[in-house]
Amino acid sequence: MRNFLLAASLLGLGTPSFAAMVDDPLYASFMMDRLEIRDDSGHPVAWESTLRAGKDLDKLYINSEGETQEGDTESENQLLYSRALSPFWDLQLGAGYDRNGDSEQFWGIVALQGLAPYFFETRLDLLVGSKGALGVRFETEYDALLTQKLILTPRLEGDLYSKENEKMDRGSGLSSLSLGLRLRYEFVREFSPYLGAEWEKTFGNTAKYNDVNDLRLLAGLRFWF
Repeated sequence: MRNFLLAASLLGLGTPSFAAMVDDPLYASFMMDRLEIRDDSGHPVAWESTLRAGKDLDKLYINSEGETQEGDTESENQLLYSRALSPFWDLQLGAGYDRNGDSEQFWGIVALQGLAPYFFETRLDLLVGSKGALGVRFETEYDALLTQKLILTPRLEGDLYSKENEKMDRGSGLSSLSLGLRLRYEFVREFSPYLGAEWEKTFGNTAKYNDVNDLRLLAGLRFWF
């Protein structure tokens, strides 16, 4: 993602100097950050994508992340208004829609997204649901440039919830953690296949509903336009 932002800056998208020349233009972009098949039973396909449109300070984001396996789909989707707080951090407000098979859950969302020190791309979501349900989701990753085209990306993400939701296979407390490592090759900045591995574990009552403690291999594609 950092390379995507840097490339956008080189193209003049959303940068102050470019905005000053053309009076803060409206622009849009789409990124498929992860589209991958995993070496699990049934070979699930996972994705993470972002569609954004807006100007230098104000943008609209549509985020989608999930996994589908043998006809069963689990996803987390967001519609967010984003306002730049600084050159590296955005505050986002909006709504979320989670789906697990035939079950669903809606959230109000307050999120902070940006580049932490040492260029760790970081995101923290506070979720507010019905009947006092709360959730927190976090993720951070770092692009280590081995060469100009070969990039190694470690990634950590997890979530926790205040209340159980059996229909969504979620328990209260720490729900899940995953740690991934992906090595991609950028033929061009907009197109890069990758290989990797990811460890995922569920905890507490979430493990009672969906017990996961797996290390899986994966292959995928990252692209944007």
